[in-house]
Amino acid sequence: MDWSVVAMGCLLVLLGFGYRRWAQAKIREGASPRQGVRFYRFPLLMGLGLILGKAPHLLGAPFAVVMTADSLSLVLAVTAALVLLVPGRRRAGSGPSAG
Repeated sequence: MDWSVVAMGCLLVLLGFGYRRWAQAKIREGASPRQGVRFYRFPLLMGLGLILGKAPHLLGAPFAVVMTADSLSLVLAVTAALVLLVPGRRRAGSGPSAG
């Protein structure tokens, strides 16, 4: 089960890189650069968090390394959540003011 979490993290990282390449190709074709470009960061950060959270323990790293990796994994998870929330908040507040 533990290695499956690491494998899922690797798949999320690959998905993030693949989506970024796809978005860049769409921009080269003439699409708007603001159209979904930031989405690649979420799977990338979540995949790195999953890998960083499980791999040190599975590889038999010392306790201090495992705890440091767990802390960094939490930071990546919070950053990934902010990546989703901040652009949505900007779009919601960018409309014309009612007044």
